[in-house]
Amino acid sequence: MPPKPVDTEVKYVIIRSTGGEVPGGSVLAPKLGPLGVPPKKAGDDIAKATQAYKGLKVTVRLAIQNRQATVEVLPSASTLIIHALKEPPRDRKKEKNIKHSGNLSLDQVYEIARKLKFKSYAKEFSGNVREILGTCHSVGCTVDGQNPHDLIEQIQSGDLECPSA
Repeated sequence: MPPKPVDTEVKYVIIRSTGGEVPGGSVLAPKLGPLGVPPKKAGDDIAKATQAYKGLKVTVRLAIQNRQATVEVLPSASTLIIHALKEPPRDRKKEKNIKHSGNLSLDQVYEIARKLKFKSYAKEFSGNVREILGTCHSVGCTVDGQNPHDLIEQIQSGDLECPSA
């Protein structure tokens, strides 16, 4: 049995779950049991914190201190893009291979890039924007009615100026 953690020590557990749903006990119990956190209570906290991303896969970081878990939602770029498209929640078990054929404004792309700046390795903000546009291309949506790859080429050539972060 591992040694008891010091009360002031903060442990982090990262879990990928579906927004608005309680992750299965088989996912939570092996990670939270040794830390002394009840998996059922942590699962309820995760479901409450991810309610805004209902039906979307989202990464959750649990900060555990004194056997208390605090939930922090870390959405990915694709999750934020699909959330910005304002599509209705879908049943993952019934509807597969969804095409997200929506349209985002360039301001929404800038906002998503600002939210995810801490994850990016890009030197400049235009690099962050190009990463998000690439994800838009993968998701299948358009930006200002244009193909996202065309906007990436415009940013690289200097025709389209990105604001500073």
